[in-house]
Amino acid sequence: MTETLGSRLAHAIAAKDRAALRDLLADDVDFKGLTPGRVWEGSSPDDVVETILGSWFEDSDTIERVVDVDDGADVVDTARVSYRFDLTCPDGPYVAEQQAYYRGTDRIEHLRVLCSGFRPR
Repeated sequence: MTETLGSRLAHAIAAKDRAALRDLLADDVDFKGLTPGRVWEGSSPDDVVETILGSWFEDSDTIERVVDVDDGADVVDTARVSYRFDLTCPDGPYVAEQQAYYRGTDRIEHLRVLCSGFRPR
């Protein structure tokens, strides 16, 4: 089975692999994200990488495992992936889930991500 862009996105984030995440994104990616306290926007792979791996998941946050990746159920021309992580931060263990909607064939050109925030385990 071929791995989708969405599954690759989830695993690149979980691995905190900046290069792999950047490689998934089109040069002019249209990105918007929503976390419990803020709206985020970007228009380049570097913007997206810095938002997700620089602000949402900090260096001190350890993503221990990918609990689930649910890929599929496209909405016409827009693909969907949801993923859940177990993570540990300096103040304890958490769970975070994200829903992502994206468009693109070889690279993600349009990306919308909704994050649950870090929920105590």
